Amino acid sequence: MHDGEIILIAGALLAGGLLAGLLATGLRVPGLVLVLGLGMLIGSDGTGWIDFNDYRLARSVGIVALALILFEGGLAAGFSEIRPVLAPALALAVLGTIATAVVSGLAAHWLFDMDMPHGMLVGSMLAATDGAAVFAVLRGSTLRRRLARTLEGEAGMNDPVAVLLVLGFIDWIQKPGYGVPDMLGLFARQLAIGAGVGAAAAGVAALMLPRLRLASAGLYPVASLALAALAFGTADVLGGSGFLAVYLAGLALGSIPSPATRTMAAFHEGLAWLAQVTMFLVLGLLVFPSRLDDVLLRGTIIAIVATVLARPLATVLVGAAFRFSLAERLVLGWAGLRGAVPVVLATFPVLAGVDGAVVLLDIAFFAVLVSTIVQGATFQPLAERLGVTSSEAALPAPLIEPALIRRLGAEVVEYRVGKEDAAAGRRVRELGLPREALLNVIVRNDQAIPPRGSTTIEPGDRLHVLVRQEAAVEFRDLLARWRDGPLEPVRRRRAVPRGATVFTTRPWTDADGDPARPQAVSGIDVVEQLRTRRDTPGALVALADGRFAVTGSSVAIGSTRSITDVARRRVQVAATEDERAWWREVVGALASY
Repeated sequence: MHDGEIILIAGALLAGGLLAGLLATGLRVPGLVLVLGLGMLIGSDGTGWIDFNDYRLARSVGIVALALILFEGGLAAGFSEIRPVLAPALALAVLGTIATAVVSGLAAHWLFDMDMPHGMLVGSMLAATDGAAVFAVLRGSTLRRRLARTLEGEAGMNDPVAVLLVLGFIDWIQKPGYGVPDMLGLFARQLAIGAGVGAAAAGVAALMLPRLRLASAGLYPVASLALAALAFGTADVLGGSGFLAVYLAGLALGSIPSPATRTMAAFHEGLAWLAQVTMFLVLGLLVFPSRLDDVLLRGTIIAIVATVLARPLATVLVGAAFRFSLAERLVLGWAGLRGAVPVVLATFPVLAGVDGAVVLLDIAFFAVLVSTIVQGATFQPLAERLGVTSSEAALPAPLIEPALIRRLGAEVVEYRVGKEDAAAGRRVRELGLPREALLNVIVRNDQAIPPRGSTTIEPGDRLHVLVRQEAAVEFRDLLARWRDGPLEPVRRRRAVPRGATVFTTRPWTDADGDPARPQAVSGIDVVEQLRTRRDTPGALVALADGRFAVTGSSVAIGSTRSITDVARRRVQVAATEDERAWWREVVGALASY
């Protein structure tokens, strides 16, 4: 075919995948199922438009797609979100995956009359959850935040464990004398190297990214993509888990202050969706419906066992150690969508020449079909029925479309206030926002609250902040202080002593410091910043001696009445509308004192 024909076909396939997703939304079934069906329809055993049976290419496509999806999942979460649920997520990813593989493997051994290593190979393939499918379900759900973050973390760390199980049992089948000690050695080597490379990639990113100043914002996604490729490739070449390395690199990058965090996040989210659609299309092309009759009944049964029995049983047992309620553990079990990962893993034994490997591929297909349709369609209703949902999205997105703001040189950041956060109980004026940041709205109990300087922040509030990109690094440090402290202690004003000078005015000098955020005025400590001027550096502050001060090109210090009188006169003679608006803001702020 000519290059133009190849590009035309690729575009048509992607468009078909998008249309299938739109149709699925109307039918209320998971969109990836119809994308998989589209691949089957146009494949060798369907209309025959595309003749495809290249298992090696399918595996390569699947591995690249999974790496991109895992990197995006880590980038979107960030380590700060995963850290509180790291222990249960890790336990589910390791112990839960192994338990699911064992139960499913025993069922496959009995149902398909296989020897135990072949049965465990089937169980290992079915134990894998699909990060793409899990992330897609979570983005449309209202699952409690702790459960959602646990599933996010587990989905990112589950795939490396499942891959190692599959590789281990392939060696068990093909190598005489291979046993449990050899598999444990494989696990230790792969996970240690993968974790080491991921940590090294995180260190490089932490060292370079905050200092990196590229010519265009569009180059930052190129840098992040290079980091993902280097992390996966280095770990894989050294004999480690590339999937673990790339997920850890994504987690690190999502936690590092950067002037283009949103730009990279939007790029990788689109790339992950492209990877999902491509992977499901290719795997649909790889499935031959005419072969499925032989394993239709038993394949469906083993898929149901893995979905309904093995995974929920594993999460009930593992989740009990982390104080999850029974309802929460059942939902964690039901959320283990298989997606396309089992089919990708099924190509490993085919390429390794394992006896009967093609049958394993057909079995994996049924696991994907049953899991994606049944679990994907019923997950949210089941979570609601068990009472483990909340009034907010599991993975909330900013209220404002980031792309519209980024073009203007800013970012929209959402911060959810926890019960133990230092920001909880503080007033907006006490949060220490820099001049380049503006709190747009507070979302509280599904209500939008316009923020005022005196508005008290409550646990559970979601703060939507507009930040200029040049202040992104400084603002990320501020977010850490909102969570862990310290915030400046609230100091109280005392009354102005009788006979004291109550009004002075003079020019502001460099020795006075930053007029937008003064620490002291004329030697008197600032106890509260009431307002910050936006058009030029300046502020309205309360002083420790009970007086107020307006800073800027000049400073005025005095009582409420004297500063209000000054502000009203300035309104009348202001040269610009911005200046006039500032002095009106000063008058309004002092009206409550």
